[in-house]
Amino acid sequence: MSKTRIATVVSTDTHYLHDIRVGRFELQADEPLALGGGDRAPAPFDYYLASLSACTAITLRMYAERKGWDLGELRVDLALSFGDDGRPRIHRTLYANGGLDDAQWARLLEIVANTPVTKAMREGATITSTRG
Repeated sequence: MSKTRIATVVSTDTHYLHDIRVGRFELQADEPLALGGGDRAPAPFDYYLASLSACTAITLRMYAERKGWDLGELRVDLALSFGDDGRPRIHRTLYANGGLDDAQWARLLEIVANTPVTKAMREGATITSTRG
């Protein structure tokens, strides 16, 4: 099994606002006003999208560097919606101004289908819980 990563979330005195520690990084999460939060930080699904977009961009940058391709500025846009069955659906759109040809774009689209976070989201994870 690979490295274990640890995230710790602690409530604050401000309704849904929570402090998050991931490694040496500190973040916060909240809910939007429409869901009773204060909209003071990204919501959990915002981080869900952020993790996928970051993994996508980093993976593509690594791949392009190995191939000697110039991506130029890379942008990854994600749109999250929920189907009638309640399942999340994500559409990912990639932009790069480095002058890639059609064959390079086709390969990049193959690569993004198998980034580590894409696979984890698509295939699911085993999640267990215990009382501390």
